[in-house]
Amino acid sequence: MPRPADGTTTASPGYRPSGARPGTEARRPRIAFAMEPAAAQSLLEAEVLDALAEFTDPEPLPALHGLRTDRARRVLADVELLVTGWGCPPLDEDVLAAAPALRAVAHTAGSVRGHITEACWERGVEVSSAAAANARPVAEYTVAMILLSGKRVLETARAYAARRDRGDWLASPPGMGNYRRTVGICSASLIGRRVIELLRPYDFEVLLYDPYVSAEEAAALGVRPVELPELFAAGDVVSVHTPLLPATRGLVTRELLAAMRPGAVLLNTARGAVLDQDALTEAVLAGRISAVLDVTEPEVLPPGHPLWECENALITPHIAGSLGNELRRLADLTVSEVARWAAGEGFAHPVRRERLAYLA
Repeated sequence: MPRPADGTTTASPGYRPSGARPGTEARRPRIAFAMEPAAAQSLLEAEVLDALAEFTDPEPLPALHGLRTDRARRVLADVELLVTGWGCPPLDEDVLAAAPALRAVAHTAGSVRGHITEACWERGVEVSSAAAANARPVAEYTVAMILLSGKRVLETARAYAARRDRGDWLASPPGMGNYRRTVGICSASLIGRRVIELLRPYDFEVLLYDPYVSAEEAAALGVRPVELPELFAAGDVVSVHTPLLPATRGLVTRELLAAMRPGAVLLNTARGAVLDQDALTEAVLAGRISAVLDVTEPEVLPPGHPLWECENALITPHIAGSLGNELRRLADLTVSEVARWAAGEGFAHPVRRERLAYLA
């Protein structure tokens, strides 16, 4: 079946049991797990393993962490699909040579860049990702922060705690609130699109910068397409959802940050290196803008970094993505993907080689 070049989710060929004849019971594909122990403990609950065992022949835990051990080579010798997760080593030529039957990888997280190598694509290994499931909590976090920032919840809570008096609530700043605010979305990624969808019930004007989205598609999304300078100049909140790629490193420049409205909020749940961290720090410390940062550059700021003590900055430790019971959503999507592949229906969420230049 030919694969489309536009990154759509047309089903890929999927598992085809060799030698199976009509009317006979199909052989269940052999699967194994490859991820770091903490990921396996969080994702591979008993119910998940039982569900997979209904239509596959799974290798018992523990999951493979190294792929060059004696046990790994024994397991890989007949595995047909790998269920991977955080910490999976690269599936390079040597690993693939030890896994001659490997035809598919179902990843329980988002990006596959850390372990899917060129050798996988050359072999024609089918790849699935749980990025769509992981996009949901990130989008929910983003919308929550947009709404909370509009109500100035953190600033008000600090002032309330210091004053211990409600004060004159009618004397609140005119810019406070979420009525007819302008929200700028930087990139119509999976997460960006989900944020746009979740913002529809609110009284926001939503702007979008994404050079790959046509005017017709923007209209269908219900947003107004703009260039990057207008996005930053017009937004009361600008939310960054651009994947970190060579072309997007430093995309948000000092000039763009300087163009933001006084009192505007920069929200980043993508990657810290997408923006100029030093310029952002200066703007926030000066009190011109505020920042809600679930990611920074580096990922953990040094202990003495001024943003730690800045009242205009809210920094969280990369919690927007799937955590706690949200991990089950990733596992459930992966079970569904493996079931489809084992039934010969192909993945519903395939990762396409030709789309890698646009994916995180």
